[in-house]
Amino acid sequence: MPKITAIEIVSCDAGWRNYHFCKLTCGDGTIGWSEFDEAFGAPGVGTIITRLATRVIGYDVSNLEMVYSLLWAATRPAAGGVVALAIAAIENAQLDAKAKVLGVPCYDLLGGKVRDSLRVYWSHCGTWRISRGEFYKPAVTDLKGVEALGREVRDKGYTALKTNLYSFDADGKAKGWGAGFGSPFYPELNAEHEQVHGLRTHLEAFRAGAGPDVDILLDLNFNFRPEGIKRILRELEDFPLLWVEYDINSADALADIRRDSRHAIASCETLLGLRQFLPFFQARAMDVAIVDVIWNGAWQAIKIAAAADAFEMNVAPHNFYGHLSTMMSVHFAAAVPNLRIVEMDVDRIENDHLIFSHAPEVVNGRLIIPNRPGWGTEPNEDYIRTIPPKSTADLMNVGARKHVF
Repeated sequence: MPKITAIEIVSCDAGWRNYHFCKLTCGDGTIGWSEFDEAFGAPGVGTIITRLATRVIGYDVSNLEMVYSLLWAATRPAAGGVVALAIAAIENAQLDAKAKVLGVPCYDLLGGKVRDSLRVYWSHCGTWRISRGEFYKPAVTDLKGVEALGREVRDKGYTALKTNLYSFDADGKAKGWGAGFGSPFYPELNAEHEQVHGLRTHLEAFRAGAGPDVDILLDLNFNFRPEGIKRILRELEDFPLLWVEYDINSADALADIRRDSRHAIASCETLLGLRQFLPFFQARAMDVAIVDVIWNGAWQAIKIAAAADAFEMNVAPHNFYGHLSTMMSVHFAAAVPNLRIVEMDVDRIENDHLIFSHAPEVVNGRLIIPNRPGWGTEPNEDYIRTIPPKSTADLMNVGARKHVF
Protein backbone atom coordinates (compact mmCIF):
# COMPACT_ATOMS: atom_id res chain seq x y z
CA MET A 1 0.00 0.00 0.00
CA PRO A 2 1.26 3.51 -0.79
CA LYS A 3 2.07 6.02 1.91
CA ILE A 4 0.34 9.32 2.57
CA THR A 5 2.44 12.16 1.15
CA ALA A 6 0.19 15.23 1.44
CA ILE A 7 -3.09 16.49 2.90
CA GLU A 8 -4.59 19.81 1.85
CA ILE A 9 -7.86 21.70 2.02
CA VAL A 10 -9.83 22.66 -1.08
CA SER A 11 -12.87 24.91 -0.69
CA CYS A 12 -15.32 26.63 -3.00
CA ASP A 13 -18.35 28.89 -3.03
CA ALA A 14 -21.63 26.98 -2.57
CA GLY A 15 -24.19 29.75 -2.74
CA TRP A 16 -25.09 30.71 0.81
CA ARG A 17 -22.17 28.73 2.30
CA ASN A 18 -18.88 27.14 1.24
CA TYR A 19 -18.13 23.51 0.44
CA HIS A 20 -14.98 22.17 2.09
CA PHE A 21 -12.96 19.13 1.01
CA CYS A 22 -10.00 17.27 2.44
CA LYS A 23 -7.64 16.08 -0.31
CA LEU A 24 -5.26 13.27 0.67
CA THR A 25 -2.50 12.33 -1.80
CA CYS A 26 -0.52 9.07 -1.77
CA GLY A 27 2.95 8.31 -3.04
CA ASP A 28 1.60 6.46 -6.09
CA GLY A 29 -0.56 9.45 -7.10
CA THR A 30 -3.84 8.12 -5.69
CA ILE A 31 -6.04 10.89 -4.30
CA GLY A 32 -8.60 10.36 -1.59
CA TRP A 33 -11.34 12.91 -0.93
CA SER A 34 -13.70 13.68 1.90
CA GLU A 35 -16.17 16.48 2.53
CA PHE A 36 -16.42 18.34 5.82
CA ASP A 37 -18.31 21.40 6.98
CA GLU A 38 -17.42 24.47 8.99
CA ALA A 39 -20.08 26.92 7.82
CA PHE A 40 -22.55 26.24 10.60
CA GLY A 41 -21.49 25.73 14.19
CA ALA A 42 -18.03 24.24 13.53
CA PRO A 43 -15.56 26.99 12.60
CA GLY A 44 -11.93 26.19 11.96
CA VAL A 45 -12.05 22.50 11.03
CA GLY A 46 -9.85 23.05 7.98
CA THR A 47 -7.18 24.74 10.09
CA ILE A 48 -7.10 21.75 12.45
CA ILE A 49 -6.87 19.30 9.54
CA THR A 50 -3.82 21.18 8.26
CA ARG A 51 -2.19 21.03 11.70
CA LEU A 52 -2.93 17.33 12.16
CA ALA A 53 -1.68 16.45 8.68
CA THR A 54 1.93 16.73 9.83
CA ARG A 55 1.37 13.71 12.12
CA VAL A 56 -0.05 11.59 9.28
CA ILE A 57 2.45 12.07 6.46
CA GLY A 58 4.44 8.91 5.82
CA TYR A 59 1.89 6.46 7.19
CA ASP A 60 0.55 3.61 5.08
CA VAL A 61 -2.79 4.71 3.64
CA SER A 62 -4.35 1.36 4.61
CA ASN A 63 -3.78 1.87 8.34
CA LEU A 64 -7.09 3.50 9.26
CA GLU A 65 -7.14 2.44 12.88
CA MET A 66 -3.51 3.37 13.45
CA VAL A 67 -3.94 6.88 12.08
CA TYR A 68 -7.17 7.40 14.03
CA SER A 69 -5.56 6.20 17.27
CA LEU A 70 -2.49 8.35 16.70
CA LEU A 71 -4.53 11.51 16.09
CA TRP A 72 -6.86 10.74 18.99
CA ALA A 73 -3.86 10.36 21.33
CA ALA A 74 -2.22 13.51 20.00
CA THR A 75 -5.34 15.59 20.69
CA ARG A 76 -6.54 13.86 23.88
CA PRO A 77 -6.34 17.00 26.09
CA ALA A 78 -8.89 18.72 23.80
CA ALA A 79 -10.68 15.70 22.37
CA GLY A 80 -14.07 16.03 20.70
CA GLY A 81 -15.66 19.05 19.07
CA VAL A 82 -14.01 20.46 15.97
CA VAL A 83 -10.89 18.35 16.67
CA ALA A 84 -12.98 15.20 16.24
CA LEU A 85 -14.47 16.59 13.04
CA ALA A 86 -10.99 17.16 11.63
CA ILE A 87 -9.88 13.62 12.48
CA ALA A 88 -13.03 12.30 10.79
CA ALA A 89 -12.27 14.25 7.61
CA ILE A 90 -8.80 12.70 7.43
CA GLU A 91 -10.22 9.25 8.13
CA ASN A 92 -12.82 9.58 5.37
CA ALA A 93 -10.27 10.79 2.81
CA GLN A 94 -7.97 7.93 3.81
CA LEU A 95 -10.79 5.42 3.33
CA ASP A 96 -11.51 6.80 -0.15
CA ALA A 97 -7.84 6.53 -1.13
CA LYS A 98 -7.48 3.00 0.22
CA ALA A 99 -10.57 1.86 -1.68
CA LYS A 100 -9.28 3.44 -4.90
CA VAL A 101 -5.91 1.69 -4.52
CA LEU A 102 -7.78 -1.61 -4.17
CA GLY A 103 -10.24 -0.73 -6.95
CA VAL A 104 -13.31 -1.29 -4.77
CA PRO A 105 -16.19 0.83 -3.43
CA CYS A 106 -15.73 2.12 0.13
CA TYR A 107 -18.56 -0.08 1.39
CA ASP A 108 -16.36 -3.11 0.68
CA LEU A 109 -13.99 -1.83 3.36
CA LEU A 110 -16.89 -1.37 5.79
CA GLY A 111 -17.99 -5.00 5.63
CA GLY A 112 -19.62 -5.08 2.20
CA LYS A 113 -23.06 -3.92 1.19
CA VAL A 114 -26.21 -5.63 2.45
CA ARG A 115 -28.57 -3.88 0.01
CA ASP A 116 -28.46 -2.47 -3.52
CA SER A 117 -30.60 0.62 -2.99
CA LEU A 118 -31.62 2.89 -0.13
CA ARG A 119 -34.90 4.55 0.72
CA VAL A 120 -34.25 8.27 1.03
CA TYR A 121 -36.24 11.14 2.45
CA TRP A 122 -36.32 14.64 0.98
CA SER A 123 -34.64 16.58 3.76
CA HIS A 124 -35.12 20.26 4.59
CA CYS A 125 -38.28 20.03 2.54
CA GLY A 126 -39.69 23.54 2.54
CA THR A 127 -36.88 24.70 4.82
CA TRP A 128 -34.43 25.56 2.07
CA ARG A 129 -37.07 27.06 -0.23
CA ILE A 130 -38.45 29.20 2.60
CA SER A 131 -35.20 30.33 4.23
CA ARG A 132 -32.96 30.26 1.13
CA GLY A 133 -35.41 30.85 -1.68
CA GLU A 134 -32.88 32.81 -3.71
CA PHE A 135 -30.81 29.63 -4.10
CA TYR A 136 -33.50 26.92 -4.14
CA LYS A 137 -36.28 27.53 -6.65
CA PRO A 138 -39.14 27.97 -6.67
CA ALA A 139 -39.15 29.85 -3.39
CA VAL A 140 -41.87 28.97 -0.87
CA THR A 141 -43.46 31.93 0.90
CA ASP A 142 -46.83 30.72 2.16
CA LEU A 143 -49.03 27.68 2.87
CA LYS A 144 -50.00 27.29 -0.76
CA GLY A 145 -46.33 26.93 -1.59
CA VAL A 146 -45.91 24.30 1.14
CA GLU A 147 -48.84 22.31 -0.24
CA ALA A 148 -47.47 22.57 -3.79
CA LEU A 149 -44.09 21.30 -2.60
CA GLY A 150 -45.80 18.32 -0.98
CA ARG A 151 -47.33 17.47 -4.36
CA GLU A 152 -43.91 17.82 -5.99
CA VAL A 153 -42.40 15.35 -3.52
CA ARG A 154 -45.10 12.80 -4.36
CA ASP A 155 -44.99 13.42 -8.11
CA LYS A 156 -41.21 12.94 -8.20
CA GLY A 157 -41.56 9.53 -6.58
CA TYR A 158 -40.20 10.27 -3.11
CA THR A 159 -41.91 8.39 -0.31
CA ALA A 160 -40.82 10.53 2.62
CA LEU A 161 -40.00 14.15 3.44
CA LYS A 162 -38.59 15.93 6.47
CA THR A 163 -39.35 19.50 7.42
CA ASN A 164 -38.49 21.93 10.20
CA LEU A 165 -40.44 24.37 12.31
CA TYR A 166 -42.50 27.15 10.70
CA SER A 167 -45.44 29.31 11.58
CA PHE A 168 -47.34 31.78 9.40
CA ASP A 169 -48.09 35.42 10.12
CA ALA A 170 -51.38 37.25 9.54
CA ASP A 171 -50.48 37.76 5.88
CA GLY A 172 -49.74 34.06 5.45
CA LYS A 173 -45.97 34.52 5.17
CA ALA A 174 -43.80 31.71 6.52
CA LYS A 175 -41.76 32.41 9.63
CA GLY A 176 -39.01 30.11 10.89
CA TRP A 177 -38.06 29.35 14.48
CA GLY A 178 -34.48 28.41 15.34
CA ALA A 179 -34.13 29.48 18.96
CA GLY A 180 -31.87 26.52 19.67
CA PHE A 181 -29.33 28.14 17.36
CA GLY A 182 -29.91 31.71 18.54
CA SER A 183 -32.36 32.63 15.78
CA PRO A 184 -34.16 34.32 17.44
CA PHE A 185 -32.20 34.66 20.66
CA TYR A 186 -34.61 33.08 23.12
CA PRO A 187 -32.62 31.05 25.68
CA GLU A 188 -35.78 30.02 27.56
CA LEU A 189 -36.58 27.69 24.65
CA ASN A 190 -40.26 27.59 25.54
CA ALA A 191 -42.87 26.34 23.09
CA GLU A 192 -45.48 29.07 22.76
CA HIS A 193 -48.84 28.98 20.99
CA GLU A 194 -47.38 30.52 17.83
CA GLN A 195 -44.91 27.66 17.36
CA VAL A 196 -47.28 24.88 18.39
CA HIS A 197 -50.26 26.01 16.32
CA GLY A 198 -48.08 27.10 13.38
CA LEU A 199 -46.34 23.75 13.27
CA ARG A 200 -49.64 21.92 13.00
CA THR A 201 -50.73 24.22 10.18
CA HIS A 202 -47.42 23.68 8.37
CA LEU A 203 -47.64 19.88 8.60
CA GLU A 204 -51.25 19.80 7.50
CA ALA A 205 -50.34 21.76 4.35
CA PHE A 206 -47.65 19.20 3.54
CA ARG A 207 -50.10 16.34 4.14
CA ALA A 208 -52.69 17.96 1.87
CA GLY A 209 -50.16 18.18 -0.95
CA ALA A 210 -48.22 14.95 -0.48
CA GLY A 211 -51.24 12.76 0.25
CA PRO A 212 -51.55 9.91 2.76
CA ASP A 213 -48.79 7.65 1.40
CA VAL A 214 -45.79 9.97 1.79
CA ASP A 215 -44.21 9.70 5.25
CA ILE A 216 -43.53 12.98 7.04
CA LEU A 217 -40.60 13.41 9.42
CA LEU A 218 -40.37 16.40 11.76
CA ASP A 219 -37.06 17.88 12.93
CA LEU A 220 -37.30 20.08 16.04
CA ASN A 221 -33.50 20.35 16.49
CA PHE A 222 -32.43 21.93 19.83
CA ASN A 223 -35.26 24.45 19.76
CA PHE A 224 -37.18 23.63 22.96
CA ARG A 225 -36.83 22.40 26.51
CA PRO A 226 -38.34 18.96 27.23
CA GLU A 227 -41.52 20.58 28.56
CA GLY A 228 -42.06 22.28 25.20
CA ILE A 229 -41.35 19.09 23.29
CA LYS A 230 -43.96 17.24 25.35
CA ARG A 231 -46.49 19.96 24.58
CA ILE A 232 -45.78 19.66 20.85
CA LEU A 233 -45.99 15.87 20.96
CA ARG A 234 -49.39 16.07 22.68
CA GLU A 235 -50.60 18.51 20.01
CA LEU A 236 -49.43 16.16 17.24
CA GLU A 237 -50.49 12.92 18.89
CA ASP A 238 -53.03 12.13 16.17
CA PHE A 239 -50.86 13.31 13.27
CA PRO A 240 -49.02 10.44 11.52
CA LEU A 241 -45.26 11.01 11.54
CA LEU A 242 -42.44 8.60 10.70
CA TRP A 243 -40.44 10.19 13.51
CA VAL A 244 -39.97 13.32 15.58
CA GLU A 245 -36.33 14.38 15.66
CA TYR A 246 -35.10 16.23 18.73
CA ASP A 247 -31.64 16.99 20.06
CA ILE A 248 -30.70 17.41 23.71
CA ASN A 249 -27.57 16.71 25.72
CA SER A 250 -29.28 14.71 28.47
CA ALA A 251 -29.90 11.03 27.72
CA ASP A 252 -32.25 10.77 30.73
CA ALA A 253 -34.36 13.74 29.60
CA LEU A 254 -34.66 12.31 26.10
CA ALA A 255 -35.60 8.89 27.50
CA ASP A 256 -38.37 10.57 29.52
CA ILE A 257 -39.70 12.23 26.35
CA ARG A 258 -39.61 8.94 24.46
CA ARG A 259 -41.62 7.18 27.17
CA ASP A 260 -44.36 9.80 26.83
CA SER A 261 -44.35 9.95 23.02
CA ARG A 262 -46.68 8.09 20.68
CA HIS A 263 -44.27 8.94 17.87
CA ALA A 264 -40.86 7.39 17.25
CA ILE A 265 -38.02 9.58 18.50
CA ALA A 266 -34.80 10.13 16.50
CA SER A 267 -31.77 11.90 17.93
CA CYS A 268 -27.99 12.18 18.42
CA GLU A 269 -26.91 13.74 15.10
CA THR A 270 -24.36 15.98 16.87
CA LEU A 271 -22.73 13.27 18.98
CA LEU A 272 -19.12 12.32 18.32
CA GLY A 273 -17.74 8.84 18.94
CA LEU A 274 -19.16 5.75 20.56
CA ARG A 275 -18.44 7.07 24.05
CA GLN A 276 -20.95 9.87 23.57
CA PHE A 277 -23.60 7.56 22.07
CA LEU A 278 -23.44 4.89 24.76
CA PRO A 279 -25.38 6.76 27.50
CA PHE A 280 -28.23 7.31 25.02
CA PHE A 281 -28.22 3.64 24.03
CA GLN A 282 -28.17 2.52 27.66
CA ALA A 283 -31.05 4.86 28.56
CA ARG A 284 -33.11 3.63 25.58
CA ALA A 285 -33.47 7.32 24.83
CA MET A 286 -34.53 7.10 21.17
CA ASP A 287 -35.88 4.76 18.55
CA VAL A 288 -33.45 5.77 15.80
CA ALA A 289 -29.85 6.86 16.38
CA ILE A 290 -28.78 9.49 13.87
CA VAL A 291 -25.08 9.21 13.04
CA ASP A 292 -23.17 11.91 11.18
CA VAL A 293 -20.65 10.03 9.03
CA ILE A 294 -18.96 13.26 7.99
CA TRP A 295 -18.38 14.29 11.63
CA ASN A 296 -17.54 10.84 13.01
CA GLY A 297 -15.71 9.20 10.11
CA ALA A 298 -17.20 6.19 8.32
CA TRP A 299 -14.97 3.65 10.07
CA GLN A 300 -15.95 4.99 13.51
CA ALA A 301 -19.59 5.35 12.41
CA ILE A 302 -19.71 1.61 11.67
CA LYS A 303 -18.70 0.96 15.29
CA ILE A 304 -21.53 3.19 16.50
CA ALA A 305 -24.02 1.39 14.26
CA ALA A 306 -22.85 -1.97 15.56
CA ALA A 307 -23.40 -0.82 19.14
CA ALA A 308 -26.87 0.46 18.22
CA ASP A 309 -27.62 -2.95 16.73
CA ALA A 310 -26.69 -4.58 20.02
CA PHE A 311 -29.34 -2.41 21.67
CA GLU A 312 -31.89 -3.40 18.95
CA MET A 313 -31.86 0.11 17.57
CA ASN A 314 -31.77 1.29 13.96
CA VAL A 315 -29.58 4.08 12.63
CA ALA A 316 -29.91 6.79 10.01
CA PRO A 317 -27.14 9.00 8.62
CA HIS A 318 -27.20 12.75 9.13
CA ASN A 319 -26.38 14.66 5.96
CA PHE A 320 -27.04 18.23 4.85
CA TYR A 321 -23.90 19.01 2.86
CA GLY A 322 -22.83 18.34 -0.75
CA HIS A 323 -23.01 15.31 -3.03
CA LEU A 324 -19.73 13.88 -1.73
CA SER A 325 -21.05 13.79 1.82
CA THR A 326 -24.22 12.12 0.53
CA MET A 327 -22.12 9.37 -1.06
CA MET A 328 -20.12 9.00 2.14
CA SER A 329 -23.39 8.46 4.00
CA VAL A 330 -24.56 6.07 1.29
CA HIS A 331 -21.60 3.73 1.74
CA PHE A 332 -22.18 3.66 5.49
CA ALA A 333 -25.89 2.98 4.96
CA ALA A 334 -25.14 0.27 2.40
CA ALA A 335 -23.06 -1.69 4.92
CA VAL A 336 -25.10 -1.48 8.15
CA PRO A 337 -27.87 -4.06 8.66
CA ASN A 338 -29.83 -1.87 11.10
CA LEU A 339 -30.73 0.98 8.74
CA ARG A 340 -33.94 3.00 9.00
CA ILE A 341 -33.77 5.52 6.13
CA VAL A 342 -31.28 7.90 4.46
CA GLU A 343 -31.27 11.70 4.53
CA MET A 344 -30.66 13.68 1.35
CA ASP A 345 -31.23 17.28 0.32
CA VAL A 346 -33.03 17.10 -3.01
CA ASP A 347 -33.03 20.88 -3.45
CA ARG A 348 -29.57 21.82 -4.78
CA ILE A 349 -27.76 24.98 -5.76
CA GLU A 350 -27.70 25.62 -9.48
CA ASN A 351 -24.10 24.54 -10.19
CA ASP A 352 -23.90 21.43 -7.99
CA HIS A 353 -23.69 19.24 -11.10
CA LEU A 354 -20.46 21.03 -12.03
CA ILE A 355 -18.86 20.81 -8.58
CA PHE A 356 -19.05 17.00 -8.31
CA SER A 357 -18.17 14.26 -10.78
CA HIS A 358 -21.34 12.25 -10.06
CA ALA A 359 -24.68 13.08 -8.44
CA PRO A 360 -26.73 10.52 -6.49
CA GLU A 361 -29.03 8.46 -8.70
CA VAL A 362 -32.55 8.21 -7.28
CA VAL A 363 -35.24 6.02 -8.82
CA ASN A 364 -38.75 5.92 -7.31
CA GLY A 365 -37.54 7.35 -4.03
CA ARG A 366 -34.62 4.93 -3.68
CA LEU A 367 -30.97 5.83 -4.14
CA ILE A 368 -29.04 3.35 -6.26
CA ILE A 369 -25.79 2.38 -4.53
CA PRO A 370 -22.88 2.96 -6.95
CA ASN A 371 -20.12 0.43 -7.55
CA ARG A 372 -17.42 2.89 -8.61
CA PRO A 373 -14.15 2.77 -6.61
CA GLY A 374 -13.97 4.89 -3.49
CA TRP A 375 -16.97 7.01 -2.58
CA GLY A 376 -18.19 6.99 -6.17
CA THR A 377 -17.93 10.76 -6.61
CA GLU A 378 -15.33 13.45 -6.04
CA PRO A 379 -14.96 17.20 -6.45
CA ASN A 380 -14.22 18.50 -9.93
CA GLU A 381 -11.04 20.25 -8.83
CA ASP A 382 -10.46 22.21 -12.03
CA TYR A 383 -13.93 23.72 -11.78
CA ILE A 384 -14.01 24.46 -8.06
CA ARG A 385 -10.70 26.31 -8.33
CA THR A 386 -12.65 28.83 -10.47
CA ILE A 387 -15.23 29.52 -7.74
CA PRO A 388 -13.17 30.50 -4.69
CA PRO A 389 -14.84 30.34 -1.28
CA LYS A 390 -16.52 33.38 0.15
CA SER A 391 -14.95 35.04 3.16
CA THR A 392 -15.45 33.10 6.37
CA ALA A 393 -15.74 36.28 8.43
CA ASP A 394 -19.54 36.41 8.29
CA LEU A 395 -20.44 32.72 8.01
CA MET A 396 -21.20 32.30 11.72
CA ASN A 397 -24.05 34.79 11.25
CA VAL A 398 -25.70 32.77 8.47
CA GLY A 399 -28.11 30.96 10.78
CA ALA A 400 -29.00 34.06 12.74
CA ARG A 401 -30.09 35.87 9.60
CA LYS A 402 -31.87 33.12 7.76
CA HIS A 403 -33.09 30.45 10.18
CA VAL A 404 -30.84 27.62 9.03
CA PHE A 405 -31.63 24.21 10.46
